[in-house]
Amino acid sequence: MLGQHALFATQPGRAGQRGSYGSETAPYVRLIAEDFSVLSGADIADIAHFMCVLHGRHPGVIDHAATKTADDAAREWLLRATDGFAAERAFLTKLTVAAGPITGVSVNDQSNAAVLGQRKALEMLSQSDRSGCAIGAAVALVADWHFIRNILERIALRVGVEARSSILPSAQQTAELNSRLAGTPALERALNFGAEQLLAQHRGLWQLMEARRNTRLSR
Repeated sequence: MLGQHALFATQPGRAGQRGSYGSETAPYVRLIAEDFSVLSGADIADIAHFMCVLHGRHPGVIDHAATKTADDAAREWLLRATDGFAAERAFLTKLTVAAGPITGVSVNDQSNAAVLGQRKALEMLSQSDRSGCAIGAAVALVADWHFIRNILERIALRVGVEARSSILPSAQQTAELNSRLAGTPALERALNFGAEQLLAQHRGLWQLMEARRNTRLSR
């Protein structure tokens, strides 16, 4: 599968660093990929719940980007991505219900507030007036989601939810759009910034969920 490394491989400058911020390189994700059975019911509830908090609300990153992007090359991709992520939100909601509620890991557990803060940061990012920033975030979300969805599909099997095939633009189509949009150094920098910020939020979310798991294991 084409992940964020391939998506940004042809981009000069800082773009080559983006993979280090995405989901694929997060230690918790690597652990899950090596042995999915390490996840407890509470771990699974965390993943479903917090992913839903971050991306389950409409309008989201892609919807906002669609209102900020006038580039003709991006319009068809955005239409498909908007419809595709609407289906992903519905999938996330089903997973969250089936996985059950999360539990606190401490008396002063602020995990939910932290993820709400991440969601607010993404809302601001995807509504930026800086040309290229919003679409850069949307492109990165779709690219990273192809990897995240592998985990969500395995969770669906565990909790008994049907995982229909994604209708998001393919990773190759997303990579091609990213290359077309980076037509000037200024646009490329904006694309880079939007993508890097979104991927950093994803990585931070995995770190938070790993910390919650480690706290439970240490009891």
